[in-house]
Amino acid sequence: MKQKDFIFNIGLLIFLNLLVKPIWILGIDVGVQNSVGAASYGLYFAVFNFTFLFNMLLDMGITNFNNRNIAQNAQLLAKHLSGIIALRFLLGGFYMALIFIVSLIIGYSGFQLQLLFWVALNQFLSSFILYLRSNISALLMFKTDSFISVLDRLIMILLCGILLWGNVTTQPFKIEWFVYCQTAAYLIVFLITGVIVLCKARPLKLYWNITFYRMIIKKSFPYAILFLLMSFYCRIDSVMIERLLPNEISTFQVGIYAAAFRLLDALVMIAYLFSVILLPLFAKMLKNKEQIEPIIKSSFSILYFFSITATILLVKYRYPILNLLYDDHIEEIAAIFQLLFPCLIPMSFTYIFGTLLTANGNMRLLNITAIAGIILNMCLNLILIPHMKAEGAAIASLSTQGIISIIQIIIVFCELKISLNTLPYLRCIGFTVLFIAGEWLLFKYVTLNFWPHIALSCITAILLALSTRLIRISTLINQHS
Repeated sequence: MKQKDFIFNIGLLIFLNLLVKPIWILGIDVGVQNSVGAASYGLYFAVFNFTFLFNMLLDMGITNFNNRNIAQNAQLLAKHLSGIIALRFLLGGFYMALIFIVSLIIGYSGFQLQLLFWVALNQFLSSFILYLRSNISALLMFKTDSFISVLDRLIMILLCGILLWGNVTTQPFKIEWFVYCQTAAYLIVFLITGVIVLCKARPLKLYWNITFYRMIIKKSFPYAILFLLMSFYCRIDSVMIERLLPNEISTFQVGIYAAAFRLLDALVMIAYLFSVILLPLFAKMLKNKEQIEPIIKSSFSILYFFSITATILLVKYRYPILNLLYDDHIEEIAAIFQLLFPCLIPMSFTYIFGTLLTANGNMRLLNITAIAGIILNMCLNLILIPHMKAEGAAIASLSTQGIISIIQIIIVFCELKISLNTLPYLRCIGFTVLFIAGEWLLFKYVTLNFWPHIALSCITAILLALSTRLIRISTLINQHS
């Protein structure tokens, strides 16, 4: 794939997500939390993250293995799809049974178990959709995958919007309605995605083959371990807050943490979208022994510009932004937000360098790094949460993400023998220093309302990125950087 094609496809994917995801996160998701309250949403958030911890059992690393494998061997699509579909239903049954056993052991009961069932079902459907999409992206059908990536959110916006603001019920919005809307949306997208993949995989004949299952699980197991380990150090914070703090404050603290996490979760999706295209692209390029440095440089430059600009602006203007989103507890949310949101920077880099290591098959090194991340994250949480509550979890998350990102970058340069000049260090430093100085001057000498100030800051950031050549117009329109 030419660099201009990569830029076009990532641009389309980001454009579609920017059209839909902000409405979902800032409209629907925030609207739900404001309607049900921090405690109810905190319960949902803790249950969601609890089910997410076991997501490895739904996938066993098959999605990432399949994405890399089909990108390099497209002729295997029909054969692998036939067996993997049956295998995933088996894994789904095992997943549901295990999370209910564990939930009973740790004390879930009543409404918690009811919510757990539907959230777990949604995890199963979401994981299955991701597997089906991995076939589409592996065939480099990036435009089709881009539209599918936002379809579930479009449906949820419609359903939740009607329940929140359509005056179709006299009852207050309930958190379980939110979960039911997700189930309906996932079912529709599951069917549509399945039809698209089946059209590309004819003839298809489902079969049960224990030998095939063993082969697939053996090859995908390192990916499964990586997913499990990364899930733990990325998602265990809210679970530990809920379990470590007294009952009278635990769900409230999780709700506050979830509110601070929401914008980070929204914007880190931009970096995640890069990995959706980069994994099959890197896998194909590495197999064909093509030069990957231009793609690394372009991805890094764009995500550096995006993450640094977003972090500086959103932390600086956190109070007016949070006041737009939430009705209550702004001070508490802001205190966590300023510590948690800078995670965007190292997480963005992980979606480049971790994806490259995955495409190159360096699973052992990635898993060792992830184990180190879990140990560090859990130790910091155990120390900080009892004393600093949700703020302690934010500090633990930022520390862990920063260290893991640095380790992955070092591994990439050592393992793939990539030139140190691939990354534009001086341009990054120049852009950052000039942008911080520009923001200081704007704050001191220019008096503007919030939105004009944000707009002027964004224009300044773009002009500085172009003038320092961190981002070059030629990169966006030509094949070579």
